[in-house]
Amino acid sequence: MGPCETFHMSACRVPRRLTSRRRLTLLAAGAAAASLTLSACGDGASGGSAQTRFVQGKDGIDTVKKDERQAAPDLSGETTTGKKLDVAAYKGKVVIVNVWGSWCGPCIAEAPNFAKVANETKGKGVQFVGINTRDSEKSQATSFEEEHKVPYPSLFDPTGRLMLRFPKGSLNPQSIPSTIAIDRHGRIAARSIGPLAENELRKMIAPLVAEK
Repeated sequence: MGPCETFHMSACRVPRRLTSRRRLTLLAAGAAAASLTLSACGDGASGGSAQTRFVQGKDGIDTVKKDERQAAPDLSGETTTGKKLDVAAYKGKVVIVNVWGSWCGPCIAEAPNFAKVANETKGKGVQFVGINTRDSEKSQATSFEEEHKVPYPSLFDPTGRLMLRFPKGSLNPQSIPSTIAIDRHGRIAARSIGPLAENELRKMIAPLVAEK
């Protein structure tokens, strides 16, 4: 599996014996599935609109005003080490959600930055959580975590289902890696698409830590 791939679902051929109505239903479903794409190892491109209501920062970090933020979706399941985890349990903290894969070059590059900042901001009410995706075996993810001394848990999401839970028009993850910042009230506050340098990661976190 190489970098810079795209998740996609293609519409299947419809058997001739199906009725016209059934054929149209299946084709419509296939088209809808095909529209759910997620780029791997993205280049960081993103944009804002009146519908999404977020501001695209010059540093690549998109933000949303406090009164326009949407609630984060249900991000729960089993971690790479087999434990149960529900991100909602961290409400009251600033939560940094990093989408990554052990096979992704940019994820490897940013891993030391995330480990360092996670350790240094833990005492300030910041909780890091990973979402590991496109790794078929948990052992691939845990080897990555051990090698890069990742100090926080990651949900194991090989098919990318958790990323599709983000509400339409929100700052949703669109590439691997992507980083989502959730405020103390459980709302989506900021996003970065692509790898983050240490100073960029701190710049994403600092305003949310300062919020009352």
